[in-house]
Amino acid sequence: MTAPATTGIRLHAPAPGWARAADVIVVGSGVAGLTAALRCAASGLRTVVVTKARLDDGSTRWAQGGIAAALGEGDSPEQHLDDTLVAGAGLCDEEAVRTLVTEGPDAVRRLIETGADFDKADGGEIALTREGGHHRRRIAHAGGDATGAEISRALVEAVRARGIETIENALVLDLLTDADGHAAGVTLHVMGEGQHDGVGAVHARAVVLATGGMGQVFSATTNPAVSTGDGVALALRAGAEVSDLEFVQFHPTVLFLGPDAEGQQPLVSEAVRGEGAHLVDADGVRFMVGQHELAELAPRDIVAKGIMRRMQEVGAEHMYLDARHFGADMWASRFPTILAACRAHGIDPVTQPIPVAPAAHYASGGVRTDRHGRTTVPGLYACGEVACTGVHGANRLASNSLLEGLVYAESIAADIARDTPASRVPAPVPQAEPPAHPLLPSEARLTIQRIMTRGAGVLRSADSLKEAAEQLDAVHAAARDALAEHGKTAEPGTDTWEATNLLCVARVLVAAALRREETRGCHWREDHADRDDTDWRRHLVVRLRPDRTLAVHRTETADFPPTGPFPTRPQPTPPQEQ
Repeated sequence: MTAPATTGIRLHAPAPGWARAADVIVVGSGVAGLTAALRCAASGLRTVVVTKARLDDGSTRWAQGGIAAALGEGDSPEQHLDDTLVAGAGLCDEEAVRTLVTEGPDAVRRLIETGADFDKADGGEIALTREGGHHRRRIAHAGGDATGAEISRALVEAVRARGIETIENALVLDLLTDADGHAAGVTLHVMGEGQHDGVGAVHARAVVLATGGMGQVFSATTNPAVSTGDGVALALRAGAEVSDLEFVQFHPTVLFLGPDAEGQQPLVSEAVRGEGAHLVDADGVRFMVGQHELAELAPRDIVAKGIMRRMQEVGAEHMYLDARHFGADMWASRFPTILAACRAHGIDPVTQPIPVAPAAHYASGGVRTDRHGRTTVPGLYACGEVACTGVHGANRLASNSLLEGLVYAESIAADIARDTPASRVPAPVPQAEPPAHPLLPSEARLTIQRIMTRGAGVLRSADSLKEAAEQLDAVHAAARDALAEHGKTAEPGTDTWEATNLLCVARVLVAAALRREETRGCHWREDHADRDDTDWRRHLVVRLRPDRTLAVHRTETADFPPTGPFPTRPQPTPPQEQ
């Protein structure tokens, strides 16, 4: 399938007041974005990194557990592949996974060469632990439970040392395209004072989306406040396809802060269970024993479901994670971040079991790509959590996300370097006026989150999803009608753009979840409790039509159709910088 034409839909925003030119724009500053930027720059490409907050403020810095790779004695890429396929519940692209696990170890070694310092065992080799779904110790970690922070530190320092241009505190709005429908840059809004301010544009022949996740679409999540699905929403407006968005992983063990807690919640890493912590109910019963051969270390979807079932059985709002047997020294040395977070909320895991409940954590689906990170829009790439490479299937294996960011970012950089000579920037087609996407008021964010938590959370049914779809449609219709009838929309700004993006991804997620009438991986339908490989070992692919309705189709097999090919096009001269 070739790429659909652009929808013509864009966010309501002022016209760009400034412009920059580059060869490559990387949107996002997590492990995927910064790796792509470093590799592109190393190939001689003029690279600009655009990030929504500061360079080190993405989701990567919050990753506690580590990065999975077959680095230990007795382990192999084949064993890593098997564990990933099992976790993915029949929907992984096996060749995409094979790329991940075979190229992963060397990618981790290159990360170490870049400056990342992983914890060492007594013999000087990298210390490895286990997490859910892994049959081997293959999780490399740093600072005990601060792996993401260490990786982010190393990559940020490398980007700054190389002098790569960065635009911080910038929300990317929409994709620019040339006359052939090829990516030609992005519009963005820079918040606050700096070299640039307000809405502007960066023109380039390649755009790499590495914007992270969309966890803020739910009330309670482990994701930072910036994770509002901006990359997926931008891609949909640009005419790209997204896939498997119904597969949202709810991390089983998030610190329970009360039934009304909203926003980012503290994560209690799976590595705590990997080191021997037990899940128990209020009576101390280990309820995961007997439910899976790996008990507490079963894949995340199984553990999250086990916790939810036990909560329903006993009428509780949470379960407990008991690691009191670790002792004070192990807690302080191996899990200092988690220890501090728990104590900040009045829980001392050295002497008390930790109250935990599932919360939205990771989007296994996203913008559909091939194994080079190419989307269905030529010149637009995606990697990291915003992408659907086929690696994760219906449920991501623990600690595969950082590795995927590394491996596929490197693949994207290699593809861009091969594509066309450097210093050739396409001329974007002027944006037509109108249509502009109506903006939601900022308070709609909370409305959307509550709708999604009630109707599309861990437990789903046809009734809950239909109610969610109707409520989201009502939010959408109110904004559309206000624009159509009165020419009014919410004032353009970060809060209103984010709320509008959240509605976009929420509608896609609910549409796909309603369509998939089975339980598979982290998609749990109470009214369709069984996995159905005959009808549903398929992917759901969604795109946005010009009239803002959603086109949802099911693939014919478990394999994705190709994203291209795209015709070769001539490269015009670059525009003048302003």
